[in-house]
Amino acid sequence: MRRMILTLGFMVSSLAASAQQIAATDSVFMGRVVNDEFSIYIDMNLYKQNVLCAGQEFLGEMAGYLGDFKDSRKWMFTNADLTSAHKAKLVITNDYGSEDLEATLTYIPSDTTYVLEQGDGSTMKIARNRKWQKLPQKIVFKRK
Repeated sequence: MRRMILTLGFMVSSLAASAQQIAATDSVFMGRVVNDEFSIYIDMNLYKQNVLCAGQEFLGEMAGYLGDFKDSRKWMFTNADLTSAHKAKLVITNDYGSEDLEATLTYIPSDTTYVLEQGDGSTMKIARNRKWQKLPQKIVFKRK
């Protein structure tokens, strides 16, 4: 009887621990992350894909977008597939719909950063001093 109670207690505690772990990872790809070097940010909810882009509400809900603190242009995440608890594949398009690309967003738990890595397709650009500036293939973001 004592073994049965101990076994049952162990099973309940391990289920509770795994539920807490799942709940903790469910917030990894939600919220805002920032890159100070380029003055850009990502607003995202890759789980529910219900983010509205300010000024672009007519496009409806999406997984998120990359915005610029110095300019109103956006790069929208039109599709997001979570490949693991810390990695997502994104389909990104600019706010005109003229350029698109595939990218991966990876969460690095050891230093709590996010790495956006551009893949196939166009190169993401931002406007600086009335000129287009290409963003690097890998950009590191942090929560603020």
